[in-house]
Amino acid sequence: MRKKRLGKANIEVSVIGLGGIPLQRLTEEQAREVVKEAVDSGINFIDTARGYTVSEEYIGAALEKYQLRDRVYLATKTMVRDYEGMKKEIEISLQNLRTDYIDLYQAHLIKTEEQYAQFVGEDGGYRALVEAKKAGKIGAIGITAHTASLLEKFMDPEKFDTIQFPYNPIENQGKGLFERAHAHDMGVIVMKPIAGGAFGRGDLSLKYIMQNETITVAIPGMDSVEQVRQNAAIGSDETALSIEEKTEIQGIVDRLGSEFCRRCGYCLPCPQGIDIPTQFLFEGYLTRYDMKDWAVGRYEAQVKNASDCVECGICETRCPYNLPIRKMLKRVVQAF
Repeated sequence: MRKKRLGKANIEVSVIGLGGIPLQRLTEEQAREVVKEAVDSGINFIDTARGYTVSEEYIGAALEKYQLRDRVYLATKTMVRDYEGMKKEIEISLQNLRTDYIDLYQAHLIKTEEQYAQFVGEDGGYRALVEAKKAGKIGAIGITAHTASLLEKFMDPEKFDTIQFPYNPIENQGKGLFERAHAHDMGVIVMKPIAGGAFGRGDLSLKYIMQNETITVAIPGMDSVEQVRQNAAIGSDETALSIEEKTEIQGIVDRLGSEFCRRCGYCLPCPQGIDIPTQFLFEGYLTRYDMKDWAVGRYEAQVKNASDCVECGICETRCPYNLPIRKMLKRVVQAF
């Protein structure tokens, strides 16, 4: 397994990491076996989140049972933005992961300038992260987002050691962000490396990602030992994409392109207050990740969702990919 330095976090991580989202749909015993296989396969970077229900707990149980903590770097993240809330989140993560130190703690999915202002403000979560770092509870601080234009504004190299952003053959709007981060010695973590499962050929998508030297680590979600073995093998493959592989990748991109949201955010704001990209994100969790309860709960908790669309069509005039957004939102309503 190849390794790279995760920027200013200054740790050598495997180029393929373990994404913790799908662990929550396994039993604890199954999750333990996935984590153990990942480490045995050369993966030394595990990324999870407070919002992934039992994912942190399962990972912590696996690390403790098999005594793996010294062999891995742990990253987690939260959507809490305030100071007191962040302090509590850090302590919960430490307890769940059964450790006294988390290598990377990330501010997760900051969606608006208002959220960012709260997070970095005097009573914001960033202050709690800095204090936790000084206290030796966390090692590095990162930020994640789904919208390139916002992350471009928020990725302050003086504040953050890493960024995390979606990237795969059909979602490549992060290239410029990665180049800037790399130039400032920030680690680059790729989420959604198989487009939430939509790309189909995970091996080709990961190999495509590995060709980008500005990327440090990709974190595909894995829910079986076999998936771990397949994905880990890509981390040792240094061959360039063949003409045949490039042709196959382009064919998949072309098939997905007509109705696949890249979450660029150009369709916003919606006059009805719908967070349009998030509708397709939750749909993906429901239909591709097989996380019904998690996805339904979050979909229904929104103040406005796809069912509130009045089909004004303004979003479609803004979409740089000419997606039939109104049709796609109807599909979301039917799915939920």
